[in-house]
Amino acid sequence: MAFQVLVKGLEKGCSGRFFAVAADWHEFWFAGASDVGQVSREQLAGMLEPTIEQLGYELTDLELHTGANAMLRLYIDSPDGIKLEDCEKVSRQVSALLDVEDPLTFEYTLEVSSPGLNRRLVKAAHFERFAGERVKVKLKRLLDGRRNFTAELIGYVEPNVLLREDQVDILVPLQEIDTARIVPKY
Repeated sequence: MAFQVLVKGLEKGCSGRFFAVAADWHEFWFAGASDVGQVSREQLAGMLEPTIEQLGYELTDLELHTGANAMLRLYIDSPDGIKLEDCEKVSRQVSALLDVEDPLTFEYTLEVSSPGLNRRLVKAAHFERFAGERVKVKLKRLLDGRRNFTAELIGYVEPNVLLREDQVDILVPLQEIDTARIVPKY
């Protein structure tokens, strides 16, 4: 189960009161334009990553949903796993940073969560770290007439992700992957 800490955003930034929920979130991606206001998704991640790393966590993913229910969702991880208190700590620090930097010019909710059991793999390092796991991969374009693969993750050989499906190795360029998630073991 993934833990989230929600902080209701006010006019600009994210000053507000905390409340916590525990739930699984499925199939939420970066929604809206890749450039929101004056800051891109990559710039926002670059701004937040040093603060999160100083606290001893890794920013594994970032989602920004714009519109009526705008939300900035951060996924964090650590070698010891993530507890509710970890989400609260990161949320407080990131909220303060966002209040000062003010990169988003609209009202939004800040949510900090663990990656969950079906964690999304985004960075090359994720594909290296989770070698041996079963993954579901969706491609941006067809590869040999297919877009979806469920296979064993063998690893990352720059610039490709190596999958093994039915004893057949498949090289997939990292930039061609739309989404990749670990298939949870229950």
